[in-house]
Amino acid sequence: MPDHASPDFENVGYTPLAVEEHTQPHILSEGEKRVARHQFLALCLSLFLIGWNDGSIGPLLHRIQEYYDVNYASASYIFVMACTGAVIGGVINMPLDQKFGLGKMLVVGSLVQVVVFAIQALALPFPLFALSFAVGGIGIAIQDAQGNGFIATVKNEGELKMGFLQAAYGFGALAAPLSATQFAQMTHWSFHYFVSLFLSIINTVALAMVFRFRTQDECLIEAGETMPENNDPSEKVGYKQILQLKAVHLLAVFLILYIGVEVTIGGWVVTFIRVVRGGGPSSGYVASGFFGGKILLIWVNQKIGEVHAVWLYTIFALLFQLTVWLVPSMVLNTVAVCLIGLVLGPMYPIVMRHSARIIPRQLVTGSIGWIAASGAVGSALLPFFTGRLANTYGIQSLQPFLVVMMAVMGGVWGLVPKKSLPGQDS
Repeated sequence: MPDHASPDFENVGYTPLAVEEHTQPHILSEGEKRVARHQFLALCLSLFLIGWNDGSIGPLLHRIQEYYDVNYASASYIFVMACTGAVIGGVINMPLDQKFGLGKMLVVGSLVQVVVFAIQALALPFPLFALSFAVGGIGIAIQDAQGNGFIATVKNEGELKMGFLQAAYGFGALAAPLSATQFAQMTHWSFHYFVSLFLSIINTVALAMVFRFRTQDECLIEAGETMPENNDPSEKVGYKQILQLKAVHLLAVFLILYIGVEVTIGGWVVTFIRVVRGGGPSSGYVASGFFGGKILLIWVNQKIGEVHAVWLYTIFALLFQLTVWLVPSMVLNTVAVCLIGLVLGPMYPIVMRHSARIIPRQLVTGSIGWIAASGAVGSALLPFFTGRLANTYGIQSLQPFLVVMMAVMGGVWGLVPKKSLPGQDS
């Protein structure tokens, strides 16, 4: 597939700052290295907690259905609520970021999670329990956009850090089912969220201490990042500029499909294994294996080329998904699900880094917020449609639905611009 031309940013009245930026990152002092390390670790904790949140629902979903006596369709409203919150969080992220800055936004997003986990631990009536996922989605979207936007603009080992940042998400999503599966077998299944509450308090304290409510540029400078000479932090960036970029919309559609597929597998595969393949309560660990695969291929992308890596991973994901669909073996299905997680895992950091290459620097954080919010639509719509299909045709309808979505996902990636902007190919 030939590379697409770079977007014509003059048409939207925006000239990429990075075109004039040719300076290489300077050698960091020990103090700057320490600051950069603390910033990175704090954001890894934030992404770990987001992964923990996403990895919790799969093992608990069957138990939630039993406890609240709700069917597949009703249970799928949890994903709709999470999507609603994520979209709201993604939309309000940019205007609030311009007013309050990175440090304050991160703490606010984390505090929202603290409140939500406290509510979920109480196992309130189902409408309130489901609604809490909408509120939590706002906090998650803010942290996700701010954290990824920050690392996407880092020049010093930025690609490696983005990979490890998404690996932190993978570790969280890997660890959560280990806890959630145990609690799902207990009377007080919702006490899993007390563990989540404890982690979210630590996350809030860490973000407040490390970023100290500062703006993104202030934090980058403190960490030794070289800022463009013509960077004007007072220059207002609006959604008008962002929404005029074709690349933003294509990346958003790709993430709608990618995140939708990922959350659908993570959320419904345990139910599929239990109902269709006859698995027991320990089937919840399958979700852990799926998300665990996310952390293993992060370092392969650069060797084979990130653009080509997405094609390769999509093909393998399709093959493994066909195995789950067509081979009636719980053991082989479990292995295939883990391998699907393995090949899907590296795609998100690739998209985030690619966004920073093809979108002007001033628009990166806002664009990532919009792209991530759009992706959240997929995280709700696809699992919601799965619930509706399962209610009508049975949970076995999950597999052909996923195969079709993966194929469409590969087609959309073929339309995404591939050529980096000058000075943004790091």
